[in-house]
Amino acid sequence: MKFLRKFAILGLLVIGCTGMQQPVLAAQTPEELRQAIDARAKELEAISAQIQETNDNLSKLQGQGRTLTQEVKKFDYLINQANLGIKSSEVSVQKLGLELDSLNYKLVDANQSIESKKEAIVETLRILLKRDREGILHMLLKNASLVEGVFDIQAVKDLQDVLSANVSDLKKMQETLTETISKTSDKRVAIETENRNLKNKKLILDDQKQDKNDVLKQVKNRESLYQKQLTELESQQESVSKDIAEIERELRAKFDASILPLKRPGVFHWPVTLRSSGGIGVITQHAGGVSRLYNGRPHNGLDIGIPIGTPIMSAEDGIVTAVDNNGKRLQYGRYVLIKHGNNMTTLYAHLSRQIVQVGQSVKRGETIGYSGNTGYSTGPHLHFGVYWSPSVIMKSIYPATGLVPIGVIIDPEDYL
Repeated sequence: MKFLRKFAILGLLVIGCTGMQQPVLAAQTPEELRQAIDARAKELEAISAQIQETNDNLSKLQGQGRTLTQEVKKFDYLINQANLGIKSSEVSVQKLGLELDSLNYKLVDANQSIESKKEAIVETLRILLKRDREGILHMLLKNASLVEGVFDIQAVKDLQDVLSANVSDLKKMQETLTETISKTSDKRVAIETENRNLKNKKLILDDQKQDKNDVLKQVKNRESLYQKQLTELESQQESVSKDIAEIERELRAKFDASILPLKRPGVFHWPVTLRSSGGIGVITQHAGGVSRLYNGRPHNGLDIGIPIGTPIMSAEDGIVTAVDNNGKRLQYGRYVLIKHGNNMTTLYAHLSRQIVQVGQSVKRGETIGYSGNTGYSTGPHLHFGVYWSPSVIMKSIYPATGLVPIGVIIDPEDYL
């Protein structure tokens, strides 16, 4: 029977394409793993709420003026927030590890189910091949009556249907196995990523402690010295901002806005997920907005308030063109500049750490650094800027250190 031989070949092919090393199972049972995962998830929710509380306290502090006492409070909140970020990463690593163990159980179950199904298929094939050698005429003649012979033939047909169903089930089982293997691989990558976040968050905590000590050492715990430094800082920042605004004005005068890409959402990936989309970011200043900090000049980017140490993602595929630092308390602080293939360049400023290098290719959604409070900033946030690439220049502007990126400003929200 050609029909039977086709199934025999198909069954043997399906049987032969499985086989993988069995994962090492955790000491916990699947139910214990589920309970442990749920417990970690609740712990992460509690930590997230604490981080949000510190962020709210920082926001309230920003509206109360600038004194040495409040500066110390700000550092204390940031240090607490950094500690909570470390704890969040530690628990996330634990949760991901438990989820990986749970997937390993599913892999074992899938392999065992596949082995059982293979055995059933092999047994069915063995019977069918034996009947196939007998032939239909032999089955009709060997029985005492024609009815019994027909029943015998029907039994073969039923076996063929069983074989067909088993082969179909096996294929579905293998698809499930492949999907589980993929999830397992993704989970391992997630663990590696979170461990990297944990390492960087510990470094960010050390930086915050050092920054607090540096400020207290400089002002010798005296309000008068702090206010004197603050006045000097504001004067220096005003000089830097004025120079940048003048260059931007000259660049805009030569710019033809018609050559920009069509405005539409999704051109850029959000560098950090907003609270309205299930994340933790909150827009605190839109591009073009005016506040006391800018002395009446329009804001040249989008500010997103986020806890210190939050991973910042590249908005699109591109090449890193600058990784620099304008100083702890001036302009953009630590920043990353990325040029994209759509003739737009994105800026990620006030970072606590950068983890990319100049010339490096980055992918859309790839982590490039962590949010911070460096540069001229009153609280932890991301300054996200977008420039028309051909207009971008890198300028040394005293007393800011390093190079300051300047160019024709594009509203980020037109492309997010």
